[in-house]
Amino acid sequence: MFEVGDYVVSMANGICEIKDVVEMEMSGSRKEYFLLIPESEANSKVYVPVDSAEKRIRKAMDKKSALSVIEQISDMEELIITNEKERETRYKEAVRSCDPKLLVGIIKNMYIRKQQRLAEGKKCTAMDEKYFKLAVHNLHAELAFALDCEESEVEALIRRRIEKTA
Repeated sequence: MFEVGDYVVSMANGICEIKDVVEMEMSGSRKEYFLLIPESEANSKVYVPVDSAEKRIRKAMDKKSALSVIEQISDMEELIITNEKERETRYKEAVRSCDPKLLVGIIKNMYIRKQQRLAEGKKCTAMDEKYFKLAVHNLHAELAFALDCEESEVEALIRRRIEKTA
């Protein structure tokens, strides 16, 4: 499924390039690992076991997929969380998934939640702020990579698309 030279999204490290497949001994057994180099930290190395890679990484979006995500943002559902005790767990799951649709869902959820809290005279919670920033960064970073533009340009692309459909 993955090959040397592929760009992938790692849950913990963002966009990475698969530089090599190496054999290493860990815990007394030899296994093959993908050697990933994060785009944001070219001096870092990440090792992902080949036999469980599909659970930890996925191929990065290409330009066509990124444009499709932006095109569909207005139609994507917000992530509905009714149980406050589950909120952080659901946020974590969405961010860790690296799934653009879940990231959009969490961003929409938090935007609506923030507006409601402000209308009630309450502040946005620190947890909401933390996961909102993570979700926005992860989504924008991958879209910017796929579209070969700066992360700061992605928000404008999304805003123009939303205004066009409104």
